[in-house]
Amino acid sequence: MAKKILFIDRDGTLTLEAPPGYQLDSFDKLIFYPYVFTFMHLIASKFNYELLMVTNQDGLGTDMFPENTFWPVHHFILKAFENEGVHFSNVFIDKTFPYQHINTRKPQTGMLTQYLNNPDYDIKESFVIGDRLTDMQLAQNLGCKGIWINNDEELGGSELTKMDVAALQNTISLKTKHWQEIYLFLKSENHYEH
Repeated sequence: MAKKILFIDRDGTLTLEAPPGYQLDSFDKLIFYPYVFTFMHLIASKFNYELLMVTNQDGLGTDMFPENTFWPVHHFILKAFENEGVHFSNVFIDKTFPYQHINTRKPQTGMLTQYLNNPDYDIKESFVIGDRLTDMQLAQNLGCKGIWINNDEELGGSELTKMDVAALQNTISLKTKHWQEIYLFLKSENHYEH
């Protein structure tokens, strides 16, 4: 049976966004999303989704966002989830800036080509979970559905036209600010628990 995937954003989804720079580059900026551990543990243990982390980290490796401040926080995040029984089978990080228009940057699918047109995966029944409209656009581009954590409905929307946003409504299966609602929605999608 083909495997379903949850393509999960990091900042604003698993952790809270870190304005004004939106760079999670120090431990004092790290706040996990409320109840994310409780409900990610339930999702990981009860449903048969492969979990992937997919994140844009603008300019990672530049003087403005050095890797030596990024990686300790990132590894801590992954370890914290592992301690709760949540394992990401792969982590995809794009380091480019929006103006570079690189096809690996969300909402483009360049980082995820190994999952597309692959009979081992059921992309149509998979979900992107993220807090930006560009995450929902990624879902549209992949041909799956979106779960939008819409704390800030403008986030990621500056690059989109009103027509783009209207077209995304067919892709967005759930708008929520709460991980409990995401869990209950996925439970209803799966109709069973292990």
